[in-house]
Amino acid sequence: MNSPPPPVADLTWPPEAQRWPPLFPPVCACAWGDDRFGLWMDVVIGGPVQRFRWIEPGEFVMGSPEGEVGRLDREGPQHVVRVTEGFWLAETACSQGVWESVMGSNPSQFKDDPQNPVETVSWDDVQGFLREVEKRVPGVKAALPTEAEWEYACRAGGKTAFSWGDGIDPSRANYDGTSSYADGPTGEYRAKTVPVKSFEPNAWGLYQMHGNVDEWCSDGRREYDGALQVDPRGPTGDAPRAVRGGSWRDRPHGLRAACRVDGPRDWRLDFLGFRFSLRSTSGPEGSAERPPEAAVTRDA
Repeated sequence: MNSPPPPVADLTWPPEAQRWPPLFPPVCACAWGDDRFGLWMDVVIGGPVQRFRWIEPGEFVMGSPEGEVGRLDREGPQHVVRVTEGFWLAETACSQGVWESVMGSNPSQFKDDPQNPVETVSWDDVQGFLREVEKRVPGVKAALPTEAEWEYACRAGGKTAFSWGDGIDPSRANYDGTSSYADGPTGEYRAKTVPVKSFEPNAWGLYQMHGNVDEWCSDGRREYDGALQVDPRGPTGDAPRAVRGGSWRDRPHGLRAACRVDGPRDWRLDFLGFRFSLRSTSGPEGSAERPPEAAVTRDA
């Protein structure tokens, strides 16, 4: 029996006018511009500045093909997902410096550099952080990405096992490099986290969507059925939450874009962190005061 053809995303959707932020720059931005990755804005979070990347609406194929090395059944069947609303996503996992500036303490195990990602934070701990961010940053809703939004951002328009291709080595990401993937090279096992910008970003300017720390998602794992989905969400409430990206302790197959696990909301582990998104809540005229000394730049 022949296998059905693989699903194909409509890359012409949405129309050009719908790809842009409804308000640019958002009132929370202290600087903004565009570069080879797209639109960006800087936001003061407590004290440190966090850069966010605009993730425009679009379609992508979620899940892994049957032949992908390391694939698990829960990664299929592949299906088209339409993300109808763009959002600003932090270009890095939340650093210890950002977390401590907002929460006043640092629960992490690997504290040798404030630019290391915060870890040992539960899903509920992160919700407390997000509510504090909203108190400090004008005109935004702070949230974790859904599992679908996370994979969409990780793939950055690609279809391969990793955002850069189908192979991996320790120069690309922080993981257990003593194990190989698809008969590829082995190498260093760092056995700890590293600063959040230690490797090259993906095509949308996002750092370390693969490895270093796993990242909490807002929802739990839903069952895939192969049908087209529009802004899908998994279980919420007290349900376990999806965890994506792999970490410093994982073998390379656990870093694949489609790899999905979940965990209880109260997990606090030294390989589990998060990155968060912002969406504007102020209207086109802006209902909040813009930070002082805001500036626009255009990078090459």
